[in-house]
Amino acid sequence: MKNLVLLIGNDINNISVGRSWKDLLQDIITYCHSSGCIEIDDKKPFPLLYEEIFLTAIRRHHIREKDLKTFIAAKTAEISPNRLHAAIRALQPEHILTTNYEFTLEGRTPTRNTSLIRETNFSIFRRYTEEGIHYWHIHGDCLHPMSINLGFEHYGGQLQLMRNYVVSGTMYSNKAVPKESLIRRIRQQEVYFHSWIDLFFTRDIHIFGLSLDFVESDLWWLLTYRARQQFQHKTISVPNNIYYYIPEEYTARSRFKLDLLKANGVTVISMPAASKLAYYEGIIDRIRNMTPAQDTAIAL
Repeated sequence: MKNLVLLIGNDINNISVGRSWKDLLQDIITYCHSSGCIEIDDKKPFPLLYEEIFLTAIRRHHIREKDLKTFIAAKTAEISPNRLHAAIRALQPEHILTTNYEFTLEGRTPTRNTSLIRETNFSIFRRYTEEGIHYWHIHGDCLHPMSINLGFEHYGGQLQLMRNYVVSGTMYSNKAVPKESLIRRIRQQEVYFHSWIDLFFTRDIHIFGLSLDFVESDLWWLLTYRARQQFQHKTISVPNNIYYYIPEEYTARSRFKLDLLKANGVTVISMPAASKLAYYEGIIDRIRNMTPAQDTAIAL
């Protein structure tokens, strides 16, 4: 669909037969020889739990983070695609943003890295293009293990580069990277979609399969900064819409998160969920049946 932009999280993988994220977490602990000394608890924010696991592994067993992330990359690459991945591709969106590290959305390991620059650790420009669809792996990918965003320190580095790109401008040596901030370039109507961040200010985005927990500090900062430009400072035009899909049964327990999303100008859409598969197929059908007027693109 022309101009369609999706942001998709890991939950769509959970209908695939195979190991869950909790299983992967246990695999990580076992790899780090930390069974029995690391307590998994929902009260621990995951980026800090990762730091606990990794720092304990450094002290006790001198494990290198490169080796740990290579192990994680290999495990995530084993995730099997399912019918949802094919149905999403069938929508023919222009852009798919994902926090996933593996390539189930692409349906195969990409052959075309179309990023503006090749990033080693962070993911401001990380893009692959397959069959006319641009895939942005905003938290890294399993082909580049050190790009996998898990820990608190990595989130901090990602957020620093994101804020530079949006607010203050960049200092990349590559001359193809725009030096002026995104905000200034939007005022000048010079946005060329070099980064997935550009889409947050210019295109309608449909978010699903992503819990968007508060540990996702990079995405919450982006939503907050966008909302401040839209509602408080009004220094630039931010006319696009962001939609967040959630199962009806989760709305009560997610009330605080949904209140914050609404405060940030995000439209929350609750959908029936007889099963996980039916829920996501319902979202895909809803998006497929949108009228052209509902699928808004902002021309810059």
